[in-house]
This record gives sequence, C-alpha cells and structure tokens, in this order.
Amino acid sequence: MYSLVNLISAWAIPVIIVFIPLYAAYRKVPVYESFVEGAKDGFDTAIRIIPHLVGMMVAISVFRASGAMELTIGWVRPLCDWIGIPSEVLPLAILRPLTGAGSLAFTTDLMQQFGPDSMIGRIASTIQGSTDTTLYVITVYFGAIGIRKASYALKVGLISDVVGFVASILVCYLVFA
Repeated sequence: MYSLVNLISAWAIPVIIVFIPLYAAYRKVPVYESFVEGAKDGFDTAIRIIPHLVGMMVAISVFRASGAMELTIGWVRPLCDWIGIPSEVLPLAILRPLTGAGSLAFTTDLMQQFGPDSMIGRIASTIQGSTDTTLYVITVYFGAIGIRKASYALKVGLISDVVGFVASILVCYLVFA
C-alpha cells in the first residue's frame, strides 16, 4: 500500500500536466490562446487585490508589533494549561487564520525547538494542515470579486479554524499519546 501511494504521488502532477493540454487539444480548444486570455485576467485580478493585501499585511504587522498577540496569549494561556493544551502552540492558533507564511515560520521554529516527532511538533503540523488562512482567503478572494460584506464568511471561517485547532489537538492526543 505504501509503495502504491508513493507511485501515485510521484506521477499525479506530471500526468495532470500532460493530460489537460492533450484533452483540450482533443476537444479543439485553443490551448495557448486560452492560457494567454486567462493570464491576462489573472494580471487584472492581481492589480485589484493589491490594496487588500497591503491592508491585511499592515494589520498583521501592527497586531504582532504592538504586543497584542503576546497579550492575548497571556490571557488564554492559564485556561489552555488547565485544559491540557500545550501553550507553545497557542501563537500558532492566532497566526494561522492571519498568515500562512507567518504560521509556517512559527511551525518551523517549533519543529527546530522541540523536534518533529515531539507532541508539540505533531500538534503544530496537524494544525498547519487542518486550518486555513481565513483572513487571507477572505481578503484576497472576496476582494478579487468585489464582495464587501464578508461578516458571515468571517464568522464561519474563524469558527472552523477553532474547530480545526481543537480537533488537531484531540486527534494528536488520541493517536500519539
């Protein structure tokens, strides 16, 4: 089974990359022209979302530089210690909905400090794979198509991030403890 998964992993992307243009050619779709048109639309979208990205990056920088993240973690840490959640992963719970690069950097630091096979390393990896960068997604994708009212999506996204965070910890304790 392990070798089958490795085989599929090794060949999945090359097969898809070859299959899509061949199928498009079979269906008589002008592949190059369609690609150029899509790239043109992608460039326009990138220009439209730049202000949203800059605003989000400034907000994240202010949140971290002001000490608000450390203050929030300080408030929540006693409760998490009482429940049994490792306090080392708390910043990841705050960073993950905000920024993918920042949360990945923090996860990498946890791996270097505690090791990938430690409970903290496993929990951090599971959180990284079980939650999403909610604010980034809302900023970029909603900004790209001009949606201004995103309050419901924000609530649902943040609730799902909390559920993913808690589920990651529970699963790690069930599987690895």
